[in-house]
Amino acid sequence: MSDNKGEVVVRMAPSPTGYLHVGSARTAIFNYLFARHHGGKFIIRMEDTDTERSSEEMTTAILDALRWLNIDWDGEIFHQSQRFDIYRQYAEKLYEMGKAYYCYCSPDELDAKRKQAQAERRPYRYDRKCLHLTREEKQKLDDAGVPKALRIKTPLEGIGSFNDIVYGELTRDFTELDDWIIMRSNRKCTYNFSCVVDDHLMGITHIIRGNDHITNTFKQITVYNAFGWEPPKFAHIPLILGKDRHKISKRHGAVSVTDYKKKGILPEALFNFLALLGWSPGDEREIMGREELIKAFSLKRVSATNPIFDSVKLEWMNSEYIRRMDDNELLDKVRWVLIDAGLTTRLSVESHWHYMLKIVALMKERVRTLNDFPRLARFFFTDNFDYDEKGDKKHFKTPEVADRLNALRDKLSGLNKTFEINEIEKAVRGLAEKLNIKPALLIHPTRLALTGLTFGPGLFELMELLGKEKCLSRLDRAIDYIKNKFRT
Repeated sequence: MSDNKGEVVVRMAPSPTGYLHVGSARTAIFNYLFARHHGGKFIIRMEDTDTERSSEEMTTAILDALRWLNIDWDGEIFHQSQRFDIYRQYAEKLYEMGKAYYCYCSPDELDAKRKQAQAERRPYRYDRKCLHLTREEKQKLDDAGVPKALRIKTPLEGIGSFNDIVYGELTRDFTELDDWIIMRSNRKCTYNFSCVVDDHLMGITHIIRGNDHITNTFKQITVYNAFGWEPPKFAHIPLILGKDRHKISKRHGAVSVTDYKKKGILPEALFNFLALLGWSPGDEREIMGREELIKAFSLKRVSATNPIFDSVKLEWMNSEYIRRMDDNELLDKVRWVLIDAGLTTRLSVESHWHYMLKIVALMKERVRTLNDFPRLARFFFTDNFDYDEKGDKKHFKTPEVADRLNALRDKLSGLNKTFEINEIEKAVRGLAEKLNIKPALLIHPTRLALTGLTFGPGLFELMELLGKEKCLSRLDRAIDYIKNKFRT
């Protein structure tokens, strides 16, 4: 299958039993960056041998998540569920080579042996009972239809080792390994065997995966050795932890790429953030574009320390990407969030694109995610909003506030139709001076009246964008609201 002639070939091998986890996404990113840095190939292989738990829906979801992250792969997508015959042929070949043997022990018998080892406080290892069966005994069992699994012979003594790019030389005593099953009694090969066959046939040169696979690697190396194949180079990367130092999971909140897409995180930001989890370019850079990451990426700079997933930093990074994004490109993303929130329609956005660009330009400096736009810019799309409760108590606390807002309303109504920032600011500050009050005593109630919020973009900029008539009508609404609060 493979004729790579020294070309770097890596793979991502997800199990389609769930959505793409951020840990798996980071592994995919590391593989992708490594392949692109070396001008090599990045292959996708679906490890869907667990046919009961795997689904086409999850396969699609994983591929969609990779596409959303703009991770492209090379060639066709391989599915292990379509390759059972290949694995079986290689398992039987190992048997013919005398490096594997059939085991007729029942699950109950094996379970009893494990429990006995537990009771005797010794590690369990299959006792090779079936290795020593005579030909007649095997024939008798076969004639009786007794199920049999195929076990690989592992060395009884010595040290198994491999050099890991991240952790250095790793060793394990062969006495800790078992004659593990490579083909079950249903003639389906196990993960660790199928994985090696695929990696060999696909010419995989480097395997970059989580350090929870280190135990699997020792098993897989016994298969490489049995066939006389040269193993690929391994790089086991530390798992992502939550702030509680436990492996990141659903209890930490969002854990899948789909979750973060729904939370309004940009794919560029998530890609950048995950690339820097456990890897560093060797300097202080944090906001790095894709080509910049590809150019800088090296497995030698992967840390052996577990990285901590900091959602606050992810949102900060996301806000940086939002600020740097072209307004037209950003609006193209924001509009779907606003439409989903019921604040506008596709037709309305497209027919008022220039006005919408002004909203995006005004708000982009103040949001951290795309989902902040509907929440913080709601007042641009509807008059139907409540006043912030704390803001109400602080800024609408006396009847005099209604009088000041009424005076401002009269002042604004006299402004010309252009209703520009400089005119608006001059009117507000001039009125504050006339009333002999600090401008803040007029600015804060006005902001609350116009937006329902106590924070946001510059008051005079948002007033210009809202327009004169909308500002006047909202001041009228606030004035009535305050008067009703204090009406006896």
